[in-house]
Amino acid sequence: MYTRIAWPLLSFFFMAQWAVSQETETEDIGTQTVTVTKAYTPTVADAFKIKSVPNLNDSIVLQKKKIEYSIFSVPVASTFTPAKGTASKVERVPPPVLYNTYASAGGGNPANVLAEFHTSQDIDRESNYTLSLNHNSSQGNIEGVVLDNVFANTQLNAAYKKRERDMDWGANVGLQHQFYNWYGLPEGFDATGLLFDEGQNYFMAEAAGHIHVEDALFDKADALYRRFWDGVESGENRARIHGAVQLPLNEEQLGVGVHADYVGGSFVNANLNSSTNDQGIAYGNLQVGIHPSLQLLRDDLSLNLGVNLVYGMDLENSEGNFYIYPAVTASYRLMEETVIAYGGVEGELRQNSYYDFVEHNPFVSPTLQIAPTDSQYNAYVGFKGQLLPNVGYNVKGSYSAENFSPLFKLNPFNDFRNDDRTYYLGNSFEVFYDDIKTLGMFAEINVDINRDFTLGLNAEVLDYSTETGNPAWNRPNLTASMMMDYQIGEKWFTGINLFFVGEREDVATTAVPNAPITDFPATQVTLESFFDANAHLGYRVNKQLSVFVKGANLANNNYQRWANFPVQGLQVLAGATYRFDL
Repeated sequence: MYTRIAWPLLSFFFMAQWAVSQETETEDIGTQTVTVTKAYTPTVADAFKIKSVPNLNDSIVLQKKKIEYSIFSVPVASTFTPAKGTASKVERVPPPVLYNTYASAGGGNPANVLAEFHTSQDIDRESNYTLSLNHNSSQGNIEGVVLDNVFANTQLNAAYKKRERDMDWGANVGLQHQFYNWYGLPEGFDATGLLFDEGQNYFMAEAAGHIHVEDALFDKADALYRRFWDGVESGENRARIHGAVQLPLNEEQLGVGVHADYVGGSFVNANLNSSTNDQGIAYGNLQVGIHPSLQLLRDDLSLNLGVNLVYGMDLENSEGNFYIYPAVTASYRLMEETVIAYGGVEGELRQNSYYDFVEHNPFVSPTLQIAPTDSQYNAYVGFKGQLLPNVGYNVKGSYSAENFSPLFKLNPFNDFRNDDRTYYLGNSFEVFYDDIKTLGMFAEINVDINRDFTLGLNAEVLDYSTETGNPAWNRPNLTASMMMDYQIGEKWFTGINLFFVGEREDVATTAVPNAPITDFPATQVTLESFFDANAHLGYRVNKQLSVFVKGANLANNNYQRWANFPVQGLQVLAGATYRFDL
């Protein structure tokens, strides 16, 4: 019923609207006047931009065919097993081949012979032994020398070392034979037609051992026994033992060292100041001591406070004395490794021996007085460090005082002696003891450009003041040296050793029968300073074989190291070295 009513109403509404619009269209709106008050200012709009990729509407353009994909899954059994990752390896330069044994031999003028052998064998991971043999000899042929001047030096050493978990210990034995001649006759002495036996043989045999314990109250100990004798029935025994104990005290370290040192021997010949040779010389010196010290470490400061207490005995004369020596050392870093200041005051009762004197001067006579030296103090202060990472330096000033300090002095010319060997014609040396105070300055510089080049320079100036007022016999006031080693590429290597020794003083005397020594006629002798240059050059043929040539006294200076004893002139020696595993 609602539908029947709605349709007539809608028809009536549309007819009414049409009638109104027709009436409006027939009305006349009339004429109107329009006034423009603004000038026409046209503008240009932006041009239409052509698309970079225009749409193509061409019948020849191929239409892409729609592709439909479908997945067809088929189960597959997997047999893949991932491998473990490994780190990439860095290519390494193979280390140099090291051999445990080498042998070297050479020869040159004037009939010089050099031979060396050394081997080092590991017994197991904790122990090893070494064996070495060295020989050096020459026929001499020194210009202007009448007597034989042959010399030879041969040494044999064997050592055993064992390293355990908390300690290490070892032992070694050594044998040595030396042959020299007392060829230094005084200037102007006519030996024509005379028969001389100027040769001297020295023999040495020693045994030593040591032990060191880590992290224990007992720290270390070492012992030595040496037998030394010569070809004219002189003999000497040396026995020495030393031990140390460490006691930690908070941040400090308290150490106590003990030692005992014995030297005893005899000479069958009397001193050459005596007109007769009817009584020999016997000596025996024993010293025992204790050395407590306290070590303090504070940042850049290292301080060692100690004292050396020694009781020395002259067993031949049944005399003894008690000595107290300072043992204080310190160092302080002023500028990291660039400047380190150090100093100290130390003293000791230094044991002298026939063996030590021969090692320093083989032309001594077998008629010596052997006594210890009372080194009261040696005070020093210095600076050391690095000027550059590869340049180091050391400068030191010192002042020392010694009682009974040994000096080498010419024996008197004593032609009324008839000893078995000819050492009484002013051609040998005695040991003269004097009280000496010494002021010294020392400086050195070391340059390590790299592993292929090293250079070292040092010089020392000394001023002596003796109790007797005499010069410090045979002690130079100036010494200097230079050492250089250079590796030229992989095959060639070379080295130079230069040294300078300043003037020295000695005295030539003539013995007078039944007269005191002070009445012997004496003439002071000045030994000129000398300069010596030595060099070597080598070539590595392969990893095992190398050849070399050595030159000594290249300046060919016939200088005198000791009064009346000129040295050999220019010497050239060539040889080879072979390395292998034994």
